[in-house]
Amino acid sequence: MTTAQEVKTLTHFIGGELVEGKSNRFGSVFNPTTGEVIAKVPLASVEETREAINKAQAAFPKWRDTSVAKRSEIVLKFRNLITENMEELLQIICTESGKTIEDAKGEITRGIESVDLAIGAPHLMKGEYSVNVGGQINAYSAKYPLGVVAAISPFNFPIMVPLAQTSMAIAVGNAVILKASERVPMTALYVSELWKKAGLPDGIWTVVNGDKDAVNELLENSIVEAISFVGSTPVAKYIYETGSKYGKRVTALGGGKNNMVVMPDADLEQVANAFIGAAYGAASQRCMAISTIMPVGKETADRLVGILKEKIANLKVGSYTNPETDFGPVISQQSKDAIIAAIERGESEGATVICDGRELDIVKESKGFFVGPTLLDNVKPGMEVYEQEIFGPARNVVRVDSLDEAIQLINKHELGNGVTIFTNDGLAARKFTTEIDVGMVGVNVPIPIPVGYHNFAGFKGSRFGEGHMFGPDQARFFTKTKTISERWMEAQASTASTFAFPSNND
Repeated sequence: MTTAQEVKTLTHFIGGELVEGKSNRFGSVFNPTTGEVIAKVPLASVEETREAINKAQAAFPKWRDTSVAKRSEIVLKFRNLITENMEELLQIICTESGKTIEDAKGEITRGIESVDLAIGAPHLMKGEYSVNVGGQINAYSAKYPLGVVAAISPFNFPIMVPLAQTSMAIAVGNAVILKASERVPMTALYVSELWKKAGLPDGIWTVVNGDKDAVNELLENSIVEAISFVGSTPVAKYIYETGSKYGKRVTALGGGKNNMVVMPDADLEQVANAFIGAAYGAASQRCMAISTIMPVGKETADRLVGILKEKIANLKVGSYTNPETDFGPVISQQSKDAIIAAIERGESEGATVICDGRELDIVKESKGFFVGPTLLDNVKPGMEVYEQEIFGPARNVVRVDSLDEAIQLINKHELGNGVTIFTNDGLAARKFTTEIDVGMVGVNVPIPIPVGYHNFAGFKGSRFGEGHMFGPDQARFFTKTKTISERWMEAQASTASTFAFPSNND
């Protein structure tokens, strides 16, 4: 059992070194499975954050001028170090997030997809060239890194999201500052060691642990050129508005209230299995988790709820150290309390509790932050559990009479991250994918999260700004394009002045 003496004090990673915090402010890092404090994380002051930014700025020019081939070589070495140190990474992620081994391994694998794409950055940085566009003038475009850029990452994916936010930024020549979630800082610090071993120059990768003081300095400091954020919708909106106010390029991804529409022709056993994994995996702490299942028609709904009730009752909630565990705890006691309160409000508003995760022994007796799988039926628009993202294992059944009704409800919601439909009817699937106003759409795919070489982002209140996470758009977001027109004059060429607007008629 962890004792007070075993609680370690963490650091920042600045200028290629582990640096002790100077602010005398600390946050507690918990093991969600046991409820015990396992570390103290320093919360950077404005001055410490500014110092980190200045060191990143000083390191940037040399990295910018490093060949794209050399940069890709270092990213490849980093990728290999991740796979070589997989077991240690798994233990760190599971300890500070409560994820199961299987789930953490899947997260690392998906994170590596972003690194793989970044290895190919030379291809994505290619410009265009046109010969003799007029008067022996050649025109071409070239992409250059922005400079110092920052990523602010969430607790629910300690490695996948930071890798998606930063790998391409580094590969195209930027200096990156990561403000990792103060709830899961140990993974980010370990990743810092891997970048160091891969040969990344000091100052190009920085981890600043902190809270709003550090975030606001990143948003307001004129040296920082771009911000990539993933988190809740209210904070995403704040990040976008504040960063834009200070002239930064910002992409801020918020929450999701993701729906699974089930047509009468779907195989309900397959649907139930798909829903349970997509809804309750990682204790439902995924922005792409299915929050609501929408069966079309009363018969479909009645049959599906019956199947789900039986399957959910057999789910095992517990520690990641137990190989039979389906999912573990939520991230904090505050999260647990908020989820249970949301279930209670849903019940008071008229929803029917089909499976009650509050009643499990582990929820009542453990000091860990456990909430059992909960399913609420007869949920309707206007209820809090319908409108708000519940970041935990409380899921909804919303009954609809038609596909049109499902599409209308989903399109009216303020969030538009992910959605999926289960059907064997191609026309229904085409109608759905055409008319739905959501950024990531699945057909018979339970979690429609794109692979690392496709762009990832939602619509409406799920995304602020035009950038994406994952995918080739990362190369565009973290570079600026210069368009150059050049002509080399012949020795006897006329030097007479001309006052007409330049054209290509010569």
